[in-house]
Amino acid sequence: MPRISLTQAHDLAVAALMRCNTSRPNAEAVARALIAAEAVGQAGHGLRRMPSYAAQSQSGKVDGHAVPTQTVGRPGVLRVDAQNGFAYPAMDLAVDWLTANAPKQGIAVAGITHSHHCGVAGVTVERLADAGLVAMMFANAPAAMAPWGGRRALFGTDPIAFAAPRADGQPAIVVDVSLSKVARGKIMAADQRGDDIPEGWALDGEGRATTDPKAALAGTMIPMGDAKGTALALMVELLAAGLVGANFGHEASSFFTGEGPAPGVGQLLLAIDPRAFAFGDEPAPALSRFEDLAGAVETQPGARLPGARRVGLRKQAMQDGIEVEDALLSQIEALGTTTAAQV
Repeated sequence: MPRISLTQAHDLAVAALMRCNTSRPNAEAVARALIAAEAVGQAGHGLRRMPSYAAQSQSGKVDGHAVPTQTVGRPGVLRVDAQNGFAYPAMDLAVDWLTANAPKQGIAVAGITHSHHCGVAGVTVERLADAGLVAMMFANAPAAMAPWGGRRALFGTDPIAFAAPRADGQPAIVVDVSLSKVARGKIMAADQRGDDIPEGWALDGEGRATTDPKAALAGTMIPMGDAKGTALALMVELLAAGLVGANFGHEASSFFTGEGPAPGVGQLLLAIDPRAFAFGDEPAPALSRFEDLAGAVETQPGARLPGARRVGLRKQAMQDGIEVEDALLSQIEALGTTTAAQV
């Protein structure tokens, strides 16, 4: 399996997207997000997304030339309209605004509407934590999970992510969970490889357990924590879509195909300045208290803080590059060329 540097992977993605009706600024934003996913071991949100992203940009389902707009309706509230383009340029706007404004307000929130697949939510909240902020992100996705006791997909797999900074420049604590037992991107990756999936990940269209990734993609995902997972998915749909005026999961079209209207999903990002709870001459308690709990975790043999593994993976990827399967590499290289349909 060939290994390429992160720079080569980024340039590969940018070139392919630009051949497929995407502007350079948008292609750059998408490529940064996909390679960031690869670097932390989340290949299902990395280069494997390229064929479907390219197909959607070529068909116009995603506007590859969209320029997101932003509106500050109140001092601590930003509304970003992704204009049915890729989510990443809109999220870049939101992160930049939150980084500048959460320290002024103590807390700030950004809602993104008319959006698309948001990739690895943990990468986004980590950027805010690296800027010294506590961050949360909620994102909805096309319907893939039925409400508990139901059979028809209504909720997306809907990620929730959280990040908190640590003292002395230590890597942020990062929590990133999908509300299905596994992210749907893992099933897409298994389908691309021609592999079966483990039983217990998904159900087919008839509600039966399946190990066939194609049947799983046509069926529903099993929620994390059973009924608790679908309750959290309902919460995320209300926050990420209902609150910002985006499509609910059951109203959104697929992230995987070039057919249909724009998905139009949403994201909500919340940023809190940890110094906001210090008053007068009091020292801010947050970072020292964060260290108290982090240290209690780290001193237990075998225990690991959420997000710690990604630090090592990113360092290794920066040093050694990433592995890309020959078939996927050839497919990406052919995107937007006359031979693409033959690959």
